[in-house]
Amino acid sequence: MRTNARIDDLPYLKSIPMLELRQLRAFVAIAEEGYITRAAERLGMQQPPLTRLLQSLEAELGVVLMERLPRGVRPTPAGLALLEEAREVLARVDGVAEVVRRAARGERGRLAIGFTSSAALHPFVPSVLRLFRETFVGVSVVLEEAGTGELLDALVHEKLDAAFIRSPLSGIQSLQDQPILVEPMLLALPTDHPLALDAASPLPLAALATESFVLYRRRVGLGLYDAILVACREAGFSPQVVQEAPRMTATLSLVAAGLGVSIVPASMQRLRGDGIVYRPLTDCRNLVAPLHLATRAGDDSAVLRRFKDMVLTTAATDA
Repeated sequence: MRTNARIDDLPYLKSIPMLELRQLRAFVAIAEEGYITRAAERLGMQQPPLTRLLQSLEAELGVVLMERLPRGVRPTPAGLALLEEAREVLARVDGVAEVVRRAARGERGRLAIGFTSSAALHPFVPSVLRLFRETFVGVSVVLEEAGTGELLDALVHEKLDAAFIRSPLSGIQSLQDQPILVEPMLLALPTDHPLALDAASPLPLAALATESFVLYRRRVGLGLYDAILVACREAGFSPQVVQEAPRMTATLSLVAAGLGVSIVPASMQRLRGDGIVYRPLTDCRNLVAPLHLATRAGDDSAVLRRFKDMVLTTAATDA
């Protein structure tokens, strides 16, 4: 006989401070098998200890849960009420255990990832983010775009777990970075600039000695800003920086407006903005745009390990 009674309807169950999970597992197994011997086999234990678990549960609750039959056992009305609740409790416990195991394996949790605007335009970054989300659907991924300085501050203050940046770290002891890839830098010109006429032909960097430059602010660009200055000096001139922009995307808007020329990562071509022509440069082999993954030193969370492994593996495959 079945009953719709629940634990809330049974005052004697409310008075029990805590039932042991092993008692509930034993009870459910006995109720479902109908025989204590079969339940013992299912649980991988001897019959006497299983019988004692049932007896201790009945003693704690103060009710008879199993009716002893000539062959086997069956739940009493009180036992049927407990059976429904016990199944739900054990299912929730097993669910929690699986959540914890998945979190320990890095398959569940939260990951906050930042990137600069230029890093986001490199096809590698959206590709690996999409792959991670598709592979680890139990991980909530939060994304943030900002300048390099802002991203590093967010990492230090634990607002981000990882960030794609355009330069290696320097002087921040609490952070670490790993190189992911490098790409060439290109000259960005207004379409009506004389040097834009033969855009497919590489241009020596020294040809820009008299040009006005638009660069992203050093706190935003960090290593890229310095790399451009060093490359220009090696080419025999110091660039005339007439305007600095808060973002690399803003830099291109200023170039399109005719304020000057700039040197940007090749992936910035993906913006396809009007009024801009890109031209390759020569005599500046060391002028490249790196992509690094920055994280906190000592942060060894399982989710972050999964992400870093995927980034490095994907980068090695694409190389």
